[in-house]
Amino acid sequence: MNIVRTVFWVLLTVAVCLFVFMNWSEPQDVRIWPQGNGQYFLFEWPVGFIAIAFFLLGLVPTWLYYRGIKWNLKRRIRALESAARATAAAPAEPVVREPVIDRPSSEDGRTLAPEDRPHS
Repeated sequence: MNIVRTVFWVLLTVAVCLFVFMNWSEPQDVRIWPQGNGQYFLFEWPVGFIAIAFFLLGLVPTWLYYRGIKWNLKRRIRALESAARATAAAPAEPVVREPVIDRPSSEDGRTLAPEDRPHS
């Protein structure tokens, strides 16, 4: 699967580079911000630079979001793994059962106090 991803990114990089080199000498007007009275803050940039700038403008926030999600999930996985290791490493305590003692009781099922028990 890594080879497919690598081939995809190499082809995308080659395509973007070809587009940039073929269109670098053609400046285009880019209207950035309206100034009022129908005028705009205007830049003349090469088409290739515009393509790279807006590609990165869309890529960087998405990449940062991806890195944040990945970091959060790795942190949660590490916490769960350390909890599992701690649980698995703790030896099980032996179960101690108390001996069954036959205690005298009255007819209604209540246990008799020591002074009420019949002497034998």
